[in-house]
Amino acid sequence: MNKKTSHYLVSELTTADYQIKKSHFVGAIIPCSTEQEALQGLRSLATQHPNANHLAFAWRIKQKDGFINKRCHDAGEPSGTAGRPILAPLEGSNIINAVVGVIRYFGGIKLGTGGLARAYGTAAKLAIDAAILIPWVEMVELKLDIDYSQLQSLEYQLKQCHGQIIDQQFTDRVVVNVSLPASEKEQIEKQFSGF
Repeated sequence: MNKKTSHYLVSELTTADYQIKKSHFVGAIIPCSTEQEALQGLRSLATQHPNANHLAFAWRIKQKDGFINKRCHDAGEPSGTAGRPILAPLEGSNIINAVVGVIRYFGGIKLGTGGLARAYGTAAKLAIDAAILIPWVEMVELKLDIDYSQLQSLEYQLKQCHGQIIDQQFTDRVVVNVSLPASEKEQIEKQFSGF
């Protein structure tokens, strides 16, 4: 099956500069969990670089059903010379929930299709290499019916595994909805199901 750290996330916006034959490229990797967030990040990047000639991009966003939505765009560059080369290192590093945008300031010297592809790919890779990657952890929800006396212990266990209480209802017992790493579900379920 797949390894526990099969996917990675980026912790924050990270940029890197690359120059070749007077063209200036700025690669930026931006964390996002939806297409809307990706587009918002790209708009923000475009606003910061109003005089740029191109803003090509690629993203990989994990959907709720596990499918990875991939998209790339050449932004007016010859077909296949910008979006695909940006997507390649994103896939190669197995990063999800991120968009990589590469800004290009044209320096007057044509790079040719191979040169363009290498330049966009290099700018994307430099931004990815500069980013702090964190392992992606699949989270699941779990509903538990526990005694009041177990609540403090449950809170402690959740804190240890980076889980959290989403909702709790107090009656003669406590009904708790929690979010926790899938790998911890069975253990927590056993521990707090009253057996």
